[in-house]
Amino acid sequence: MILLLFLQACAPDLKEKLGDLVPSYEIIGSVSQYMVDQHGFNPNCKVVAFTGDNPASLAGMRLKEGDIAVSLGTSDTLMLCFKTPKPALEGHIFVNPIEENGYMALLCFKNGSLTRESIRDTSAEGSWEAFEKALKRTSPGNDGKIGIYFDVMEITPFAVGTHRFNEKDERVDSFAKDVEVRALIEGQFMAKRAHAESLGYTLGPSTSILATGGASSNLGILQVIADVFNAPVYTIKDTANSACLGCAYRAKHGLERAERGASFMGVVQAAPPYSLVAEPCGNAHEIYDALTARYKKLEESIVVDSHLQSKKAKLES
Repeated sequence: MILLLFLQACAPDLKEKLGDLVPSYEIIGSVSQYMVDQHGFNPNCKVVAFTGDNPASLAGMRLKEGDIAVSLGTSDTLMLCFKTPKPALEGHIFVNPIEENGYMALLCFKNGSLTRESIRDTSAEGSWEAFEKALKRTSPGNDGKIGIYFDVMEITPFAVGTHRFNEKDERVDSFAKDVEVRALIEGQFMAKRAHAESLGYTLGPSTSILATGGASSNLGILQVIADVFNAPVYTIKDTANSACLGCAYRAKHGLERAERGASFMGVVQAAPPYSLVAEPCGNAHEIYDALTARYKKLEESIVVDSHLQSKKAKLES
């Protein structure tokens, strides 16, 4: 009843216009006569059910259950697929576009490459090469130091400011430059791991990370990702238009599934392989399990403080 009221509020007779719910790989008919007349489509061309751009990107990157895609851009995004998600106030849960009874999660982090560039300029001489060397000079876990860098109001979580903590979880005003670089990168990816886990993600022996975007060319950053998630990291060329590629994969899957029952992974098995670029160091698991647990608590305290300060400011005004 609630769904019917929602649909009616959006537009009259919307339920009838939308039709029945079907899997994203279902063929729902043939192309319209308009497309045949105006654009020369073959009248036998089939139409596969629609999906959004982010689910299409998941298809384009060929993610399987347990895998994670990390796009490193102005905003960082994280996509993953699983069977039993835990919907939360942060992030988004969608139907998996390539697997029946599956789901995908999407998390967006506003402080991405611009924040990395800011620390590069202040702590690594404005050089990505120096930035990478700083990561190599420091050890995984950063001797217990944690940094949380929200130059602008973050989306996940809703908080702002630069927050540095020593190994005793005491606030400090500054870090040495190399420590600052590692604190930034470890903090960014512990945040991604922590929020993925809050949506139901669990690390497993078959987990793989697929990294895309500008920062995926920095091997030092990729090594930190591998260590934080305790999983190998892969890259793949030509994924700039992963949504378009995913739509093409889905169209082929829809057709071949209808004809011979093909699975999505069976349809894309001849696609270009991923390239392994980083593997976790031997003790990454024990280092980052403990450090990510600390990170969660520190981030939660920052969010609480931000809410209290916001309420105080409203009262004073």
